[in-house]
Amino acid sequence: MAAPKPSNITYHQKSRMLEVAFDEGSTFEMSAEYLRVHSPSAEVQGHSPDQAVLQTGKENVRIEKIEPVGNYAILLRFSDDHDTGIYAWDTLYDLGTNQQKYWENYISRLRDAGHERKLDA
Repeated sequence: MAAPKPSNITYHQKSRMLEVAFDEGSTFEMSAEYLRVHSPSAEVQGHSPDQAVLQTGKENVRIEKIEPVGNYAILLRFSDDHDTGIYAWDTLYDLGTNQQKYWENYISRLRDAGHERKLDA
């Protein structure tokens, strides 16, 4: 069975949420911060799990531009100049499906590293 593909992608600037609807019926809203700290780029993920770099200070990041990459992905350009993560459809679906688990893990890793999230008012 083929992996789900987005049927609609909408960025809500005010809330900084990316809404992705998939052709199998599911829809996910993911914050720019969540997508930025889970970027599939080597800069964030490293070249193996033990090389992953904890992203800090991304609480107020915005998505500046969404660019298609062939028929299989999008490139997200963020306000902190990060623009090397290519989000394949299966990556977006995984990030949406596992959002709560991945977010809780990220918050735990931040706390363990002694960092606090700081949101602009």
